[in-house]
Amino acid sequence: MTYEFIPPARPIIGEDERRAVDAVLASGQVAQGPQVHAFEEEFSEQVADGVHAVAVNSGTSALHIGLLASGIGAGDEVIVPSFTFAATGNSVALSNAKPVFADVDPVTFTLDPASVEASVTEKTAGILPVHLYGLPANMTALRQIADKHGLALFEDAAQAHAAAIDGQHVGTFGTFGAFSFYPTKNMTAGEGGMITTSDAEVARKAAMIRNQGMEKRYANELVGLNNRMTDINAAIGRVQLGKLAGWTKTRQQNAAFLSANITEAVTPHVPEGYVHVYHQYTIRLEGATGAERDRFTAALKDEYQVGSGVYYPIPNHRLPSLAPYAPGLELPNTEKVASECVSLPVHPSLTQADLERVVEAVNAVAKAGA
Repeated sequence: MTYEFIPPARPIIGEDERRAVDAVLASGQVAQGPQVHAFEEEFSEQVADGVHAVAVNSGTSALHIGLLASGIGAGDEVIVPSFTFAATGNSVALSNAKPVFADVDPVTFTLDPASVEASVTEKTAGILPVHLYGLPANMTALRQIADKHGLALFEDAAQAHAAAIDGQHVGTFGTFGAFSFYPTKNMTAGEGGMITTSDAEVARKAAMIRNQGMEKRYANELVGLNNRMTDINAAIGRVQLGKLAGWTKTRQQNAAFLSANITEAVTPHVPEGYVHVYHQYTIRLEGATGAERDRFTAALKDEYQVGSGVYYPIPNHRLPSLAPYAPGLELPNTEKVASECVSLPVHPSLTQADLERVVEAVNAVAKAGA
């Protein structure tokens, strides 16, 4: 049988987004302007529980500027997971601080509080968990550790738009949260990021840093960057934000079907009270080596035309760029999940037939041992 390929992700850009961009182009105001301001207000209201929101040009910029606005700098250490995209550790390093890599919980893939506790030193200034794949990190336990040691708590929410714990949205637990609007995220602005914070002074500094360090033109108060969001990106983001709730519901329904029917792999765990928004639907091939996992993903594509992704095959503390910060470090859970994890299609464009083929492919290939 000949199948049509099911991609692991599929950005949804339609006529509504095109009309919004055309309107901005026709207005003649394409740099940071009224669309950005409106996007900040709407994002705050809809997915950040009304806290301040500051739009920037990428999720990495949101992390970097959030750290700078929070006072992180030379001599500081910030504890981060190694099992994440490099932007998390990069943002700390770019702030002239040291990323300290801690292990993850192999069930949730998020920072293991016990490993965080063991990583605290006299130089530790903050903890930066990642709400990986759309599942919130254990913010209750991490807050207890932060309070115990007098540390700041930050949030990398790049993959977790509208995720929540007991009704509280991610991006509102720490000093700041950082979101990404990269094209494959649950919503996009074409490119861009958002900093959320309940601290008015952090919001003010973040807004200045993104704009060359100035609040008033030519009255530069801080050494800043040019990390502004354009009105073109904000216009796309506003349209996508209006669709986010529906897309999230579809992702959750797709995930529920996969979890109910995949029997030959470990499916995602969602703690009670947590809202998972399934940026990725990630299974574990328990006990698999990286090579065995790669054969599994190749068979999904070759035999069933099912796309998949591996996020992330090389832990950050082993990357050439970040390994110098962690010489000799061993993180057994991180190494384990880095070889076992496979992310399957869960995006809103999937049909019921697509979902059934994903299930069939995973169960058959896993049972056969790839």
